Amino acid sequence: MNPEDLSAALLAVITPLAEARRPGSAEGLTAADLPLERPKNRDHGDWASNAAMKLAKRVGAAPRELAAEIAAGLESVDGVASVEVAGPGFINIRLDAAAAGALVKTIVEAGAAFGTNDSQRGNSINLEFVSANPTGPLHIGHTRWAALGDSMARLLLASGATVAREFYINDAGAQMDRFGLSVLAAIQGQPTPEGGYAGAYIDELGRRVLVKRPDILDLDEDERMVVARDTAYELQLGEIQASLENFNVHFDVWFSERVLHARPADGGPSLVDEAVDRLRAQGHVFDEEGAVWVRTTDFGDDKDRVIRRGNGEYTYFAADAAYYLNKGDRGYAHKIYLLGADHHGYVHRLKALAGAAGDDPDKDIEVLIGQLVSVNGARLSKRAGNIIEMDDLRAWIGTDALRYSLARYPADSPLTLDPELLRKRTNDNPVFYVQYAHARTHNVARNAADSGVDRSEFAPELLEHETESALLGALQEFPRIVAFAADVREPHRVARYLEELAGLYHRWYDNCRVIPQGDAPVETVHRTRLWLNDATGQVLRNGLDLLGVSAPERM
Repeated sequence: MNPEDLSAALLAVITPLAEARRPGSAEGLTAADLPLERPKNRDHGDWASNAAMKLAKRVGAAPRELAAEIAAGLESVDGVASVEVAGPGFINIRLDAAAAGALVKTIVEAGAAFGTNDSQRGNSINLEFVSANPTGPLHIGHTRWAALGDSMARLLLASGATVAREFYINDAGAQMDRFGLSVLAAIQGQPTPEGGYAGAYIDELGRRVLVKRPDILDLDEDERMVVARDTAYELQLGEIQASLENFNVHFDVWFSERVLHARPADGGPSLVDEAVDRLRAQGHVFDEEGAVWVRTTDFGDDKDRVIRRGNGEYTYFAADAAYYLNKGDRGYAHKIYLLGADHHGYVHRLKALAGAAGDDPDKDIEVLIGQLVSVNGARLSKRAGNIIEMDDLRAWIGTDALRYSLARYPADSPLTLDPELLRKRTNDNPVFYVQYAHARTHNVARNAADSGVDRSEFAPELLEHETESALLGALQEFPRIVAFAADVREPHRVARYLEELAGLYHRWYDNCRVIPQGDAPVETVHRTRLWLNDATGQVLRNGLDLLGVSAPERM
């Protein structure tokens, strides 16, 4: 019996009780109003409900008295073994083995779809993350946001949302010119210009630019810098894209800031120009001392923002505004920004921008700030100097261990990785522990096939061992965990769930045999347990996929 069926049964019991006590009190009541939760202590049953306490005032009854009446009605529902009233009116429900075990077949038959849900259906979300400047390689901070952002996207998609993973390429402005001058200096064998970019990677880019444009030194000075800048930019961006793909992170949109500033062929306004006009039309733009301002203090910002300076130049805020509006124009009602720890100042600014654009700052935009990550025994990049590169980190620790460990903690908590632990093939290593549980389910299935155990029979009432009850309870939780993790944008909840599930599976493996001992015959219980084994493997596989981590069949 799944929670939806149990909630429906609860509604069917409560409706006549409520109407008998106070006519009309059950009007509009639905199963969604009667949530169920897993008791923290499994001795309290399979499910718990606070429906009696929630509805007592509405129907005019004492909570515990109403709970007793509900419990009496639930005891006659097929699949319910017992019901107890606890405390001020909690209702603890225990399912019979057959009703609890029926879930196993549901999981196996659903396959990769088990855990998907509709909790985010109808939401159109633009999720922007990483968005590194294309002036150097990705570092450890980008690595964390890549793992978290991609896992968030997977969770939202699994929960029914329409999601675009977007990378904003900050490829306009003075930093790009400094980048171009740095590469050109490397080509010419000159020192890095003041405020420029240094490191062996700049020398590498210089050599690669020279291969692509051997004529670069024959160009005049201005054209030479532009060619160096744009060619190196193309090469560096390609390296960033390759690094992310190798990390199992795919972006649907690579959005260039240059698009915001470009004017159409007919000489019309740029998207930045249009953004100023659109914000002015909303009534939040004013002119002062020759500059154009947005009154962002109307929406909680600490100060109003200049969008165009007195000399006619646009500020970074102007590009932010144009970019935000463009996301809405592309059909994304909800925008999520995942930013690094050094971007706290952007939270109020972006929310105020949403308000100035006519959106609801509390509903249409989220700005999530991630905290710093460090590595014990850090290996600094030989190419880029005082940073830890994503590619070096991935080669050192491994994609799976790195992605899992980065997704295992909330984004807003500082994190220190222990590479030596993450490289170990022991149960102390969380990703190994979970992956090993998955590999063990496949090993059990292979050995079962060799021993003549198949899934030709299924008798869920035989899944009555205490470790089976605990394992079934955890499997039942997976769709709820996925939906909740998507809703609160916290992939670590999936990782922690998988570790708990792996532990329950290992305990079940130690206590319940899928393969008969010795020459004993294959019985229905063995075949039924194979269903449970395979269902657990499926859920482990589905959960790991939500984190972008592989599920090996052998280890």
